Amino acid sequence: MKPKTSKPSTTGLKILMVASEVFPFAKVGGLADVVAALSAQLKAFGHDVRIVLPKYSTGDFSHGKLSPCLSPMGVWMGDMEEWCSVVETRGNGGVPVYLIEHELYFNREGLYHDNSMRDYDDNPRRFGFLCRSALQLCKDIGFSPDIVHVHDWQSALIPAYLKLWHWNDRHLGHCASVLTIHNIAYQGVYPKSHMNYLGLGWHNFTPDKFESHERINFLKGGIYYADTITTVSPSFARETTTAHGGFGLAPFLSDRSASFRGITNGIDYSIWNPDSDPFLPAHFNHTSLEGKKKCKRHLQQTFDLHQDDSIPLIGIIGRFVEQKGFELFAHTIERICQSMIVQFAILGTGEYHLESFFGDLPKRYGGSVGSYIGFDNPRAHLIAAGSDFFLMPSLFEPCGLTQMYAQRYGTLPVVRATGGLDDTVDQYDEADGTGTGFKFGDANEDALYYNVGWAVSTWYDRPHHIQKMIGTAMKRDFSWQRQTHEYETTYHFAIANKKRWDEGHRPYYH
Repeated sequence: MKPKTSKPSTTGLKILMVASEVFPFAKVGGLADVVAALSAQLKAFGHDVRIVLPKYSTGDFSHGKLSPCLSPMGVWMGDMEEWCSVVETRGNGGVPVYLIEHELYFNREGLYHDNSMRDYDDNPRRFGFLCRSALQLCKDIGFSPDIVHVHDWQSALIPAYLKLWHWNDRHLGHCASVLTIHNIAYQGVYPKSHMNYLGLGWHNFTPDKFESHERINFLKGGIYYADTITTVSPSFARETTTAHGGFGLAPFLSDRSASFRGITNGIDYSIWNPDSDPFLPAHFNHTSLEGKKKCKRHLQQTFDLHQDDSIPLIGIIGRFVEQKGFELFAHTIERICQSMIVQFAILGTGEYHLESFFGDLPKRYGGSVGSYIGFDNPRAHLIAAGSDFFLMPSLFEPCGLTQMYAQRYGTLPVVRATGGLDDTVDQYDEADGTGTGFKFGDANEDALYYNVGWAVSTWYDRPHHIQKMIGTAMKRDFSWQRQTHEYETTYHFAIANKKRWDEGHRPYYH
């Protein structure tokens, strides 16, 4: 699928993306969508972009031909040599994708944990190996990137490896690094017994680098060594430098404030477009909403809800975890159902007790609440299109994508004003009907209840405002073009930082 193009960059860069998940090959959350879409747009702008990720046994590799690239490939870790194979395919926009095959590390039930949500004990070895193998691949195929762009803790060791292992390497010695933090709550904290395998050197096991309460912290070390750090919205960047929002890393991000910035994610309109979405029973756009009404009826039918156009329908898609506000929502939804004429279509998976709670709700509120436990892509698109409102009560949200998808489909977000949700949703103004959604501040049951009530009362009492907001929301531009230009600027800033680092540390190298 070709991304929307713009004027290419006048100076093409060689960029290596390293991530633990990339759409459509492996996906748990929005990280996969972001890496795929950003890479495709960078390629469209004239850059030479390559992606490296694991070849998980549970991955989806049906979208293109897999071609052998390297077999075997030796990867030296700190205290041993590992062997793997590499296959190549193409991702969104024709971006080359290299998949690291390692039977022991990547033939698992899940990407990060087993089916009982227990993290794999050897995750530090699995993703330390991913980092080392991505750099070894560059050397073996002769690819000399200007930038290695790494994502979250799973690839956060790469900035350190570049400066500690590859400072004088002819392929990687000049390479600058950018670390993007998609979710700072997950930092990759593991026992220090893995230090020898990772090969970082015990001189790096210090409180300013990798040590955190006598454990290794992957993300912390990445923050120290990365030439530039980004996160996925300006508001979240500010929040992460506060005591609560930084999850223990606020002082270290503050120390890097000159090289830390927030860039809001974009969305891929070749996939999320109500005018052409193959998963919808009818198409529509901001000039003609008849198809949206048909999608709502189909959604009501799919989730066994009463077929009634006049009742507002609230869609919910997400991971059933505390961070996403689902504990808060679980304590509020029955109060909403008992006092408001409203419907819910709920799609998601996560903590077992929340799955059980939401899965059981249709038995008690038949016709008003429908739920599907699990993830189903066609249902996700149908919820985005057929709902009237989209609820995201996140306790914190680095960026969020579904609130942007929802606006594109004329579905008004009801969100907590945090991180990217605050940046991408404009508050409704009851005086003139401007805005694109409904935001609340406090993370408590009353705030959530009354904000949903505000949206529902607007639906019934001020329908002309709802129509105005839908038109505004659908015309908002969340494409990757503007954000990609910001990443181009960030890459050049990182290259300049790398040069300054080299000048300051050259005596240490020798």
